[in-house]
Amino acid sequence: MTEARKIVIAKRFEGEPKVTDFRVETERLPALQDGQMLCETRYISVDPYQRLSRIVESRAPGYAAGQYVVGFWGWRDRTVVTLADTGSDILPPMLVPDYGDLPMSLSLGVFGMPGATAYFGLLDICDPKPGETLVVSGAAGAVGSIVGQIARIKGCKVIGIAGSDAKVNWLKEELGFDEAINYKTSDVEKAVAAAAPSGVDAYFDNVGGALSQAVLSNMRPRGRVCLCGSISTYNQESVPTASVAETQVQDRQLRMEWIKMSSRWGRRDVAFAEMAQWIREGKLKYRETVTDGFEKTPQAFVGLMKGENFGKAVVKV
Repeated sequence: MTEARKIVIAKRFEGEPKVTDFRVETERLPALQDGQMLCETRYISVDPYQRLSRIVESRAPGYAAGQYVVGFWGWRDRTVVTLADTGSDILPPMLVPDYGDLPMSLSLGVFGMPGATAYFGLLDICDPKPGETLVVSGAAGAVGSIVGQIARIKGCKVIGIAGSDAKVNWLKEELGFDEAINYKTSDVEKAVAAAAPSGVDAYFDNVGGALSQAVLSNMRPRGRVCLCGSISTYNQESVPTASVAETQVQDRQLRMEWIKMSSRWGRRDVAFAEMAQWIREGKLKYRETVTDGFEKTPQAFVGLMKGENFGKAVVKV
């Protein structure tokens, strides 16, 4: 029998998660049955997305040994996957296509859930038009950094919001954002007003909370808002008091929509093909924060929640 390691929660988080809240366990995997495959992990995503694995053995139609696949199977170094029973998985396993000279790990980033979320959330919901102004929060992360660059490609003025001066510099100097704001050292409402004196046409929200309220107060009439995340509230121990967004939404007649990827995942090939072309043309840049070693997955996760990563955070198993 094959042995596998898995990382489990050792104790309930109290405030921000800590490395000591996790532990590594070992288990024996059963022999494969029809419709199953044994996958060996190469890269792990430390946010709520997916994992990149190599198929070691397969009795599942359409999946062959030696191919690479992306799936939602937790923090494990080996997994027996049953295709007919994906449990709570949002999406079925995705075979990784050949992207030539581009890193395979991008299947967890630009060519994975983050990239597709950025592409469709921006184009379908924010509907950017040349000359408009777009704000993106969490701008130095896996999704936000792609959103801002695509908006620039589409002819928008882009304002990014991030949590350090180093990230602000990266957004402006490397990714071509027009403006960037450090929310930890700035009054965001005033900073956005100064950067967009005529108002904001579209907002891609990865953060939620008070920061998003500050952006909404600067929106132009009939602005569009893509709701993607609310990381500002994830570590709160009590239920956060809801901020009042109704006034901004009503007065400005804003359209807000949550990006639901399961209804758009079937179009991913179109998104990935266009983004691959932009990368090769030098129009779209990516960055990965890579942590080496399976046992360091909790450390990478804690760092992500503290905003230590630039671009996509992955663990190289």
